[in-house]
Amino acid sequence: MSETSQRPVPPARPDLPTGARRVGIVGAGQLARMMLGPAIELGLPTPVLASSREESAAAVAGQVLLGRHDDEQAVRRLAESADVITFDHEHVPTAILEGLEADGLAAVRPGPAALVHAQDKLVMRERLTALGHPCPRWWRVGSREDLAAALDAAGSRLVVKTPRGGYDAHGVRIVDGADQADDWFQTHGDLLAEELVPFTRELSAQVARRPGGEAAAYPVVHSVQKDGVCYEVVAPAAGLDDAVQERIQSLALAIAEDLDVVGMLAVELFETADGEVSVNELAMRPHNTGHWSMDGAVTGQFEQHLRAVADLPLGSTAPVAPVAVMVNLLGGSAEDLAPGAHAALAADPELKIHLYGKSVRPGRKVGHVTVVGQDADDLLERAHRAERLLIDGPSVDAATDADAGAAVDAPDGAATGPSTSTSTSKETR
Repeated sequence: MSETSQRPVPPARPDLPTGARRVGIVGAGQLARMMLGPAIELGLPTPVLASSREESAAAVAGQVLLGRHDDEQAVRRLAESADVITFDHEHVPTAILEGLEADGLAAVRPGPAALVHAQDKLVMRERLTALGHPCPRWWRVGSREDLAAALDAAGSRLVVKTPRGGYDAHGVRIVDGADQADDWFQTHGDLLAEELVPFTRELSAQVARRPGGEAAAYPVVHSVQKDGVCYEVVAPAAGLDDAVQERIQSLALAIAEDLDVVGMLAVELFETADGEVSVNELAMRPHNTGHWSMDGAVTGQFEQHLRAVADLPLGSTAPVAPVAVMVNLLGGSAEDLAPGAHAALAADPELKIHLYGKSVRPGRKVGHVTVVGQDADDLLERAHRAERLLIDGPSVDAATDADAGAAVDAPDGAATGPSTSTSTSKETR
């Protein structure tokens, strides 16, 4: 599996600085938080633009500027304190970033001309289609009549997406009637309608790219969603031989080059039964499907993103073990994660826990766990046991295991009482 792009490296762009010493981050969520450790190791001061001091990264950053990502003056203050600015999310208005580039306040990486393809799904679909990259069938729809025509062409149902602002299942709707997106037409105007792809699983291909074109690809991974949110990742994806891995990596590298991406690029993909893939979405920043690399690769995605945007040589993407898994911690019944973290670490010394410093509410991403080793099934079992300990607390997990044990040990025909329902809730949690 190739770690670096074999494509010819274009000459460096003279209008962008190289070897940046300070990297400003727009946004202060968990992605910005996880950039801070590698930034310290690389000796890169990283001022963070946060809307409040309670945000995930703001709580631990050395320098915090308060302001919104859509406030031009706030973003300019960040640019004045950095050589390069990069992003925790894609929601910064394009005009603000174009103004920064025009005035030469700081290099913007990825640049606004690239980032718009992660900000606007219609722009992304139009560009990727024009470039010949594999996409689902799609339609731009601006009215009930347009949607009716698209439904007729698709045959039955469609996925409708808002072009901007959607994430983690927000801004996505499955429709089978032309009147089922009227509210979105009023608030968003044109929408993206896509065929329902009969995919067998979801894959993700991540690459990093420097301003001069040096690029590196990570192993293609398999991701599993829960209620539209990334839940678990296995790296590398099972059943992909080296040729298929390289074909998908080459697709991601080509997209990064074609769009002139600088930094990390995640290409989320649908795989169908015939082994073909099509592009679902793009993210031009570290991505949830790459969290495994923090402990499962020589160079984790957060360090790699900083290397790329600061124009430092890229690190090795080689895995440190045959398999790595990541399981997200989605808020459960435990408001205090510390007891569960203590129990999980005691139960599995090889486990790694990453908490985001966020308050707990049901379904909210509050952290993730990773574990590396030889066997994916074993690693997933260990990761999910740690997940239960963390999100529901060690007392709940112990009671569940005890009830499950009682059910197994009960004589034939004996009543097992509440253990049946407890076991069921364990399986569906």
